[in-house]
Amino acid sequence: MKKKIIVIGSGFGGLGAAIRLAAKGHDVEIYEKRDKPGGRAYVYEVNGFKFDGGPTVVTAPFLFDELFALAGKKKEDYFTLKALDPFYRIFNHKKEYFDYNADTNFTLSQIERFSPEDKQGYLDFIKTTKAIFQKGFVELADKPFTNFGDMMKIVPDMIKLKSHKTVYSYVSGFIKNEFLRECFSFHPLLVGGNPFDTTSIYALIHYLEREWGIHYAMGGTGTIVSGLVRLFEELGGKIHYNAEIKEITVKDKKVNGIRLMDDTIIAADAVVSNADVAFTYRNMIDEKYRSKYSNKKIEGMRYSMSLFVIYFGTKKRYNSGNIAHHNIILGSRYKELLNDIFKRKILAEDFSLYLHMPTLTDSSIAPDGCEGFYVLSPVPHLASGTDWKTEAKPYRDKIMRFLQETYLPDLEENIIAEHYIDPLHFQGTLNSYLGSAFSVEPIFTQSAWFRPHNLSEDFENLYFVGAGTHPGAGLPGVLSSAKIVDNMIARA
Repeated sequence: MKKKIIVIGSGFGGLGAAIRLAAKGHDVEIYEKRDKPGGRAYVYEVNGFKFDGGPTVVTAPFLFDELFALAGKKKEDYFTLKALDPFYRIFNHKKEYFDYNADTNFTLSQIERFSPEDKQGYLDFIKTTKAIFQKGFVELADKPFTNFGDMMKIVPDMIKLKSHKTVYSYVSGFIKNEFLRECFSFHPLLVGGNPFDTTSIYALIHYLEREWGIHYAMGGTGTIVSGLVRLFEELGGKIHYNAEIKEITVKDKKVNGIRLMDDTIIAADAVVSNADVAFTYRNMIDEKYRSKYSNKKIEGMRYSMSLFVIYFGTKKRYNSGNIAHHNIILGSRYKELLNDIFKRKILAEDFSLYLHMPTLTDSSIAPDGCEGFYVLSPVPHLASGTDWKTEAKPYRDKIMRFLQETYLPDLEENIIAEHYIDPLHFQGTLNSYLGSAFSVEPIFTQSAWFRPHNLSEDFENLYFVGAGTHPGAGLPGVLSSAKIVDNMIARA
């Protein structure tokens, strides 16, 4: 039966759900707070440079194939993905680096440089991550966990797969060299988790990367967003920009539409929120209508870290150095720094960084002869009490000074475009509770059934997609959440 469905937000989860629902003939409209689509994948344009605001690591491209196939189309007619090799270049604090890709022999040759005795351990590790991947991603990532029985059915498998362990402790069972342990355990940070707290199920990310590769969208991640918007509109969908929502309207345990900031009311048979789950409940629905997700419950949950991100362009090319497309630059403290960020919630003096250099692969996103970058530092969310209005500039200066002294000589004198975002941006612009960058932290007690459900436990026709709901953050996770919601609406 054709339904009028409103989707709040145009991030990848919202676009994925909107496309799936429009392809089934529903009347679907997206309401987006900002002036452009993409959510965290918003594109900033500064002095002729294009900077991807959000996800730069594209994996599991078949999830995009599925969306276009629903309309009888091919993603290749909308955007171009290029496989990257190596996937990442990971630097230790001595500037020694480790590359890895999907080629087992190549990765073993890299391990040999640091710790030959860990080669067999790595082979054993990837064998076990295949089983975790099969269960955690292939079988469960697009299945809803709406009742406790669903969770109980998988408990024996979870025990067998040692999901009680953290990613770091799981990796450490196979790898002895400390730097290599860090290289194979950093992945939870890509989805907002601490490797020392996140369930070992997230070790499947390593296998997922090996299975489908790491890709870059030519022209930037924004070209994927543009391609999905075009597909949605070809299916008859509509997107409203600069359309911030004041309230999700409720009647008799059901939501029945939305109220915009100018008090315009739009009726709907169902609402799909791609907005932050905590923000949706706390700021869009009066607490008197909520029994399960009270403000107290929301405030009692654990949230991922935030991010400080600097987008910058230089008038000089740096592609003759040893920087790759994706770089992880680890500081001398690994566990201690993560404790500062996730547990002590203090802005440490040191940092570990992710440095993205897309112009190495695609010169079209910068003026001729120029280089484009994005450097990201995980930082505590706003419960830290850090005053970013005063701390942002000194923190920016410290990061840029470090890059100039270590990897990008003469950096400051060559910068001709710059923009940065901090936890206040995640809170104020992206409506993320506590300025968290990835919503609910992916610990075991906040995963699967324990995570906010894709179908609201308070309202029978309010659905959630995106990082804060099942299965979690990252492109494969949010696109899988869209698949779950599509199937749930079909059965409703």
